[in-house]
Amino acid sequence: MRCGDFKASYIKDEQIFQSVFVKFWLGLFFLGLLVLPLVADAYVLYVANLIGFAIVGAVGLNILTGFTGQISLGHAAFVGVGGYTAAILMTKLNFSFWLALPCAGFVAAGAGLIIGIPSLRVKGLYLCMATLAAQFIFEFIFIHWESMTHGIRGINVPAPALGSLVLNTEKRFYFLTLAVVVLAVAYARNLVRSRVGRAFVAIRDRDLAAEIMGISLFRYKLTAFAISSFYAGVAGALWVSFMRIVTPDHFPFHLSIQYLAMVIVGGMGSVLGSIFGAIFMVLTPEVLNILSAALSKMVPAAGQLFIPMKEVVFGALIVLFLIFEPLGLAEIWRRVKAFFLLWPFSY
Repeated sequence: MRCGDFKASYIKDEQIFQSVFVKFWLGLFFLGLLVLPLVADAYVLYVANLIGFAIVGAVGLNILTGFTGQISLGHAAFVGVGGYTAAILMTKLNFSFWLALPCAGFVAAGAGLIIGIPSLRVKGLYLCMATLAAQFIFEFIFIHWESMTHGIRGINVPAPALGSLVLNTEKRFYFLTLAVVVLAVAYARNLVRSRVGRAFVAIRDRDLAAEIMGISLFRYKLTAFAISSFYAGVAGALWVSFMRIVTPDHFPFHLSIQYLAMVIVGGMGSVLGSIFGAIFMVLTPEVLNILSAALSKMVPAAGQLFIPMKEVVFGALIVLFLIFEPLGLAEIWRRVKAFFLLWPFSY
């Protein structure tokens, strides 16, 4: 009877699929994701698409903040760069969506490289201020560079098309979102167990010791910013293509805080935690909306009081996680798995 979980080598410890049991349940989970559009209504698929966009952006931020230790308060700015890049390429230069999507990621990565330069000299609170400044700089550009962004009017974006098939419904767009999420998560999971990923973790834990070991801080810090921004740009391009319009209001500072909350709630330094955090942070407002609507029908006065309290409840959940489970939902999931894996000798 199994009473421990031990690995004899680093390769064995870093395997993505630890057993046939894991492969089976993961395959069953993917099968459920493929069947979901056949049984879910438009609202559920709308929320599922939003979760997919959030997962891509949260995984990118976790690579920068959770694995490399570079705190960013400007992630929404890079999401906006990707969104506006895709919109401008598709409307002004007649690029197809399939070409505009990677271009949006690369342009956002370039912006991330520029913003990441201060990380070579500053860190902690000072780096937070640098990325916060980037957030407001890009917001100013989105609003006032009207010849390209159309200012507060925004840009109407055409729906992606695959041949004669136009992805103009929640169900059709869902499969595109699912494919991008799978690729993004798979790349991130392999990245963090590679030489580059181990360098990121070394910089996070002790950058001076990492530099003494021969790790180039210049190279790997900028690489982390570029990869994180690429993910953000792809998420932004998907988002605006799904919403069919892009305006500066889509990328406020609040969105950067929300992405950071996804990483904290899900678990910093965990790709799976990014997924859990994105799901939690997207579903929580939706659940609160449903509860407030139901409460308004039963007790109108109480419903009016609950509506402005949603933000308070939302913030309180984050604070509770920081106090009682600082390692996030990923740690809870790890403990649950360990309990059943080693039962009755779980300790």
